[in-house]
Amino acid sequence: MKSAREGLFDEAYYERFYFNKKTSVVDPAHVERLGAFVCSYLQFVRVPVRRVLDVGCGIGLWRDVIQRHYPHAQFHGVEYSEYLCTRFGWERGSVIDYKTKAPFDLVICQGVLPYLCEADLKVAMHNLRQLSCGALYVEAVTREDWDLEILDETLTDPRLFKHPAQLYRRGLSAGFTELGGGVWLSRQSDLPMFALECVDSQSPKP
Repeated sequence: MKSAREGLFDEAYYERFYFNKKTSVVDPAHVERLGAFVCSYLQFVRVPVRRVLDVGCGIGLWRDVIQRHYPHAQFHGVEYSEYLCTRFGWERGSVIDYKTKAPFDLVICQGVLPYLCEADLKVAMHNLRQLSCGALYVEAVTREDWDLEILDETLTDPRLFKHPAQLYRRGLSAGFTELGGGVWLSRQSDLPMFALECVDSQSPKP
């Protein structure tokens, strides 16, 4: 199977999953809590955040969160949807092959990776390693989430790929150390971490 086609992410898609309150999977209050957690934890472990990339930024909910927690940071939104790029002015691009002259201190990738087939997913995770020199936040629905019936299937897009959690962890751990809660620290970083602060019990490699 191939990754989600370009035309999927049109006005009707965002009306269904973002703007219609009865069918929306987006909860701004949840993003506020999530953003507070991610930003506070990065501040606690002393990850300097000056440049932020939100790849698959959607309607831009993370932009205000970053502005509140890092008022001097530069926020850059990249989005695959032509409709959203026209509406919000994001740069058009894909997590699979988006390139930048310099890596970012924080990369956010929320709800994007499950739309990719396994081959594209592996390429995207490798690309995330190139895009971040500091931290990465990833949110992705896994096969286990479906199997354990954690999801509300009346709201979740059935076109998502059901990749196992181990596939994500294996791909991301090549360039990052998992800190928990969806937060990963680039192995390019030289920040010291205690063993119990890391899911794989290995200190990040400089």
